[in-house]
Amino acid sequence: MSKSGDRSSHGIGARLAAWWAWFAVPGQWSGRRTTGELALAGVLALLGAGTEDLLGGEGWVLAAVAAGSALLSLVRRRLPASVLVLTAGLAPLVPGFGPLLLVVGWSSGRYIAGAGRALAAFILAFVVNVGASLIGPWEGSRLLTIALTATLYYLGTTLAPGLAHRYWTQRRTLLHALQERNAQLLRERTMVVGQARLRERQRIAQDMHDSLGHQLALIAVHTGALEVDRELSERQRDVVGVLRNASVTAMHELREVVGILRDGIEAPHGTAAAPGGTADETGRAARGIAGIEGLVEAARTAGTSVGLRRSGEERSLAPAADHAAYRIVQEALTNAYKYAPGAPIGVDLRYEPDTFVVEVLNEKPTEKPAKDVVSGGQGLTGLAERARLVGGMCHAGPADGGGFRVAGMLPYGAAPLAEAAP
Repeated sequence: MSKSGDRSSHGIGARLAAWWAWFAVPGQWSGRRTTGELALAGVLALLGAGTEDLLGGEGWVLAAVAAGSALLSLVRRRLPASVLVLTAGLAPLVPGFGPLLLVVGWSSGRYIAGAGRALAAFILAFVVNVGASLIGPWEGSRLLTIALTATLYYLGTTLAPGLAHRYWTQRRTLLHALQERNAQLLRERTMVVGQARLRERQRIAQDMHDSLGHQLALIAVHTGALEVDRELSERQRDVVGVLRNASVTAMHELREVVGILRDGIEAPHGTAAAPGGTADETGRAARGIAGIEGLVEAARTAGTSVGLRRSGEERSLAPAADHAAYRIVQEALTNAYKYAPGAPIGVDLRYEPDTFVVEVLNEKPTEKPAKDVVSGGQGLTGLAERARLVGGMCHAGPADGGGFRVAGMLPYGAAPLAEAAP
C-alpha cells in the first residue's frame, strides 16, 4: 500500500509540475509577478461572489463564481482568446463574471498575438456576448433594446480596454525599439569617430616619423662623426657626445610617441633602472625618478651648474606618477636652458609623509635668452595636466630673487586617475 501510495503521489506531483510548466511561461513568471497574479485572482473572486450575492445568488453559486473568476484570471495570459470568448458568454448569464470581463478585455488586447487573430477573437466574443444576452424570456418589442444595451456594455467593458491596452503595448514596444536603435546608432557613431581619430593619429605618427626621425638620424650621424674628430678638444668632444646622446635618446622617445599615436598604448618605460643609470640596455632613457640623476648629469656635462638634493625616506610611486616626476624635471630643465642660460639650477626631491615633492629652481639669469628660441608654449601647461591626471598638482611661476620655480606634488601608490579635461 505504501509503494502504491508513493507512486500515486509521485504521479500527481509530476502532473502538477507539467501543468505549471505549461501555465507559467519560462522567464516571465517572477516572484513579484506571481504574487500580483494571485492577489488579483483573489480580488476578482471576491468581486464576483459579492456581485452575485447582491443580485440574489447564494450557496454553491457564490463559491462557483468565486472559483471560476480566480481560475479564469490566472489562465487569461496563457489562453487569452479562449478566456475572452468564455467570459463574454458567461457574463450576461452570471452577473458575477462582470468584473472579470473588464480585466480579461484589458489583458486580451495585449496577449492575443497578431492583429487578425485579435480582431477575430473580439468579434466572436461580441457575438457570444450579445447572443447570451438574448437568451431567456423577452418581449419581441424589446429585442433591439436588449441587443443595443449588450452592445454598449461590451464596447465599454471589453473592446475599449482591449484596444487601449493594445495601443499602449505597441507604443511601448515602438519606443523600446527606437531607444535600442538610437543606442545602436550612438555606438556606431562612437566607433566611426574612434576609427577616424585612429586614422588621423596614424597619419600624424607617420608624418612625425618621416620628418623628425630623418632629422634626428642626421644629427646623430654627424655628431657621432664629429665626436671622433682629432681636431676637437676634450671639452668639445664632451659637448658633442652630449648632443649625440641627446639625439639618440630623442629618436627612441620619438619612436615611443609614434607607437602611442599609432596604437594608443604607451610603451613600458624603465622605472626600475639603477639610481645612477641614465639608460637601459636598449638605449632608452630611464623614464622615472631613477632617470632624474641622468638628466642632471647630462646638464652638467653640457656646462650647466645643476645641483641635486634628496631628502626623506624613499618610497615607490605609481608608474604614471613616477613618469610624471621625470617629465616635470625634464621640462623644467629645458625651460631653464631656454630662458635662463647660465643660471645655476637646483633640483630638490623630497619624500614627504603623504606626497612626493619635486622642485626645480633656477636663479636669476645672467644672460639674455637667445632670440631664436623655439617654444611651443604648452610645456608647463602640459605638466600641470599630467600631474592632475595622476592625482597630484604642479605649479610654475616666478621665485623670489628673480628666478623661476617649477614644483610638483605627486601621490604615492596607485592613485585614481582623474578625468581628462575636455
